[in-house]
Amino acid sequence: MAMTDPSSYRPPPGAIPTDPGVYRFRDAVGRVIYVGKAKNLRARLGNYFQPLDSLHPRTRQMVTTAAGVDWTVVGTEVEALALEYTWIKQFEPRFNVKYRDDKSYPYLAVTVAEPFPRAQVMRGAKRKGVKYYGPFGHAWAIRETLDLLTRVFPLRTCSATVFRRYQAQGRACLLGYIEKCSAPCVGRVTEAEHRRVVDDFIAFMDGDSARFLAAIEAAMAQAAAAEDFERAARLRDDAAALSRVVERNAVVLSEQTDADLFAIAQDQLEAAIQVFFIRRGRVTGQRGWIVEKVEDLSDAELTASLLQTVYSGEDQAPREILVPTPPAGLAQLTDYLRVRRGGPVTVKTPRRGAKRRLAETLQKNADQALAFHKLRRGSDLTSRSQALKELQEALDLDDAPLRIECYDISHTGGAAQVGSMVVFEDGLARKSEYRHFNVRGPDGLGAADDTAAMAEVLTRRFARQTAANEARPDGGGQPDGIGPGQTPGQERRRFAYPPNLLVVDGGAPQVGAAAKALKDLGVADVALIGLAKRLEEVWRPGEAFPVILPRGSDGLFLLQRVRDEAHRFAITAHRKRRSKAMTRSALDAVAGLGPAKQKALLARFGSVKRLRAASVEELAAVRSIGPKLAERIARALADGGTEVLAGDEKLER
Repeated sequence: MAMTDPSSYRPPPGAIPTDPGVYRFRDAVGRVIYVGKAKNLRARLGNYFQPLDSLHPRTRQMVTTAAGVDWTVVGTEVEALALEYTWIKQFEPRFNVKYRDDKSYPYLAVTVAEPFPRAQVMRGAKRKGVKYYGPFGHAWAIRETLDLLTRVFPLRTCSATVFRRYQAQGRACLLGYIEKCSAPCVGRVTEAEHRRVVDDFIAFMDGDSARFLAAIEAAMAQAAAAEDFERAARLRDDAAALSRVVERNAVVLSEQTDADLFAIAQDQLEAAIQVFFIRRGRVTGQRGWIVEKVEDLSDAELTASLLQTVYSGEDQAPREILVPTPPAGLAQLTDYLRVRRGGPVTVKTPRRGAKRRLAETLQKNADQALAFHKLRRGSDLTSRSQALKELQEALDLDDAPLRIECYDISHTGGAAQVGSMVVFEDGLARKSEYRHFNVRGPDGLGAADDTAAMAEVLTRRFARQTAANEARPDGGGQPDGIGPGQTPGQERRRFAYPPNLLVVDGGAPQVGAAAKALKDLGVADVALIGLAKRLEEVWRPGEAFPVILPRGSDGLFLLQRVRDEAHRFAITAHRKRRSKAMTRSALDAVAGLGPAKQKALLARFGSVKRLRAASVEELAAVRSIGPKLAERIARALADGGTEVLAGDEKLER
């Protein structure tokens, strides 16, 4: 078999999440050849893509046999452990050598039929009179769980031989002395008392954890109030132990749970679907795929379409289907699934508890899958070339738009208006060329509306380009500063290069305003379009109808990325400007009170409210604040103030 170059399928490092999770390497035919878990997926997977001569021979063989890698995000490292073992048993990967034996998984078992029930590790076929919990990935995971729980529920854990030995000796074992066993072997508790401990243990493991945690926390508060701090500290540690066990069982649902759990992450063009297959309370499998949204569907309609597609083939619906949004036509869909299954089917949205937590974990996987898909599609050379070609043909351009500039306006109720300019060259973001503009308007108070703001931004952008080009005889532009990531001596010419395609965020009104601004400046060699967000329509100047690009096309995907990036950059710049504007306060109106003295007052009192409550003498005691200035401050604050943000200080109304 030919060796594979791992770099051919290595994911971009930034696309790999830093969360805990489970990863799977697959060969060229899609067969899982290795399953592993990680506390940090990005750090762990990075170890596999080192130079081949630095890898262990078996690891080198695995990565050169594989043709792809995917991953599933979970909530904790313990959840990753449980899911890893579930999938190792399901897929039997050839490179997971140490797990390929045919031993059964261990269970936490309680021998409830015995006079003094015992908690222990059990394997093999289940027996009558025994209560089982699990399976667990490791026997040591059960022992750690028991070690935590016997702090609170000191039931017997020893074998029958050990029990009889200490019973004959008349003295307790070490666990009895450290109070991790109630020592029924020496009569420290009666059979009935030990049974109550066992019943509480079983109730906790069955999910009634909140009652015991609340009781321990109440007892801890009572001990602290009575100044019995030693007991309070022990109860605190008991509560922490129970909380750790609750976290360990996060992936495990009741054994009666057979369900398919769905999560959807979407944008205007595509949706990432993820599903967990839960059988007998365990996540036994996962599936994920990307779908193109060929029509504008609501969340309920998309969910209904998804379930119809999944269960219309050979896949049979389980008893329970968990979805993020109730599907459209729920009654009819449920009847359809019931007929397909030949039994009752429930479709619902988890609202609380373990199913809700598992749904949140799966949603993280869907979000990651969509982000990774978009990143991979955006960075793929073939896709970028296809996108530029599609835009050239659809917009009837002479050349491919190798440089695209997009503009957006952000403000809050007309205040703190900011325009953004983002640049994509050859289909990739050129962040060193990004710019933002503080919109001033004709009177310095801002533009009348978004169209006027857009006209101002474009006027300033192309006026600067004209000035830069006129500054040099060759028209090449005037160097005017050091850009991000550049060192002195590396020159950058701002606005010196006109775009092949100019995009504004909006429809016909925004395009009309932009076209007028370009015409007034005499700019005639720049193609102009607007991208309307609701239906992703492409508007050109002077045309009554928009250009409709196919929803799954690479060209529309590129325009969407450019528009979304302009929107993000505009909001970021607007928030910074708004934050600076909010530093004005009641103190600004006080004559003789400059920024340095305001800072000294805020450092001393912390807020306008405390300043208002301070006496003139207290104000005058602040360095550089004299008696007369203190009187003016007190009078100004007596007239009222406003809530502001001054640096890192929060001032109150």
